[in-house]
Amino acid sequence: MNNSFTLDRRNGKIMGVCAGLANRSGIDVTLLRVALVLLTLCALGPIGVVAYLLAGWLAEG
Repeated sequence: MNNSFTLDRRNGKIMGVCAGLANRSGIDVTLLRVALVLLTLCALGPIGVVAYLLAGWLAEG
């Protein structure tokens, strides 16, 4: 079994990061997307956007 995080570009909206995380964790992708947006808007700000882009760049896809 592969333990690395992979992007899901087929089901992804921007880079496939949320879809890949949803596949790996078993959480609904819509719930994960809403949580990420709320976390970025309410707590993380630009750090959340940079983290998302970094995850998309570093992930195996």
